[in-house]
Amino acid sequence: MPASSEVAIVLPEGVALHARPAGLFVRRAMTFTSRITVVKGEREADAKSILGVLGLGALGGTSLVLRAEGNDADEALAALAELVPTLA
Repeated sequence: MPASSEVAIVLPEGVALHARPAGLFVRRAMTFTSRITVVKGEREADAKSILGVLGLGALGGTSLVLRAEGNDADEALAALAELVPTLA
């Protein structure tokens, strides 16, 4: 049975998931085999879809939940949570 994990993060002020940062986020997500979802309120997007991530409209200070299911779920969430503060 694949592992399933979840982590809550807050985008730092000045960090928004617009074109360049979203692209970096998606490229990092794509290095993992797990299914990864980004949740903002009632909306969710596939973390490996640039259009999905951009569609969330996540700005600095926004709370997000990252969910992953698969063999490398924990590693995926750790890598993405570590990446987010560097996206400014």
